[in-house]
Amino acid sequence: MTKPLDKKKSFYISVSGRVQGIGFRYSAVKVAAKYRIFGWVRNNFDGSVELECEGDSKNIDAFIEWLKVGPPGAKVIAIEIKEKKYQGIYSNFSVEY
Repeated sequence: MTKPLDKKKSFYISVSGRVQGIGFRYSAVKVAAKYRIFGWVRNNFDGSVELECEGDSKNIDAFIEWLKVGPPGAKVIAIEIKEKKYQGIYSNFSVEY
């Protein structure tokens, strides 16, 4: 019997609070690799961090839970999550500038 394929998901996410200058983007890259999440992360001029990410439903959910807290030194005040149509367009997770 074969295991059913996990549903793929894609999201645009904005995280605000103390999320710049504390290694949030590079920590996100490491956590994304752990969960096999693909996409990108970047700082915004307003002090927030934005991401596009895609992957298996279970892994995306775990990644989003991490984003709600962030790395040591972060203080996440708000997270905005918008689900997008999954397209499978990313092959890695990178920091964008």
